[in-house]
Amino acid sequence: MGGVTAARLQRSGYPFNTPLETGIRMLALLGSASPSECDLQRLSYYDYLVVHSADVQGGPESIHPATPHRSGEFLVRRGLVERSLLLMLSRGLVARMFSDRGILYLSTKLTNPFLEHLEAPYTKLLRERAAWVIERFGEMSDGELRDYFREHLGQWGAEFIRDSGQPEE
Repeated sequence: MGGVTAARLQRSGYPFNTPLETGIRMLALLGSASPSECDLQRLSYYDYLVVHSADVQGGPESIHPATPHRSGEFLVRRGLVERSLLLMLSRGLVARMFSDRGILYLSTKLTNPFLEHLEAPYTKLLRERAAWVIERFGEMSDGELRDYFREHLGQWGAEFIRDSGQPEE
């Protein structure tokens, strides 16, 4: 039968990037980051890294398809992340706090128990990737994380242009 891989999930027609699915990614990230809290920008960075982990040198297989110009996803990701957080907040699965650093999100006592009840293979991969993201990027300052994205974002998805035989710009 074989194990669950990202490629098998992609072929199954799983609906990616709905507010519910993104909300579950937020739960996995905040559960892995607990007891730390994250702002919307950091969660947007983390969300990209969770689904496109292979874009990071030495990272695990991505759970979403590698598509041309996927770095452009990052530009629209913030709104989806915000909607998903509001959905999870309305169910008590995420908490929001206001601080001198802005609006921060964190897990609640329900976050990890809720995730433990989800048995889909995708959820298992998602939790593994979220733990990897927090381990790899959780200690970076906001500025370091921003600089990492500025340095690498233009490369992510550009391999399709190079592979097509067209000259690089």
